Amino acid sequence: MSLDVTLQQPGMVEMYTRNVTHNLNKMAEEAGIYKHLWKPETIGISKASELIEPLTAALALLESEAERFEVFNPANGWGSYDGFVDFVREYLNACIEYPNSEISICR
Repeated sequence: MSLDVTLQQPGMVEMYTRNVTHNLNKMAEEAGIYKHLWKPETIGISKASELIEPLTAALALLESEAERFEVFNPANGWGSYDGFVDFVREYLNACIEYPNSEISICR
């Protein structure tokens, strides 16, 4: 199972799409961005611009406290700290590049 995130412009034009394994949801929770990634609609987030601040803060935390987050590496090997950091960094960059895009989530 995975989380698929897509940033779309009007007319449903995909500007960015990426997925990440559900196995990393505990790492996301520890970083304070589980709802931002998996359930943005539950916290009133619908535009990419609304993710810039929380993803920036989470990325800084992830990078500065690697050992804290590496304990959440899935035992089954599906997903990793490094992969999650890469996912957050790329998603953040896409949000910065396409701030007016609508967020679409498939989980």
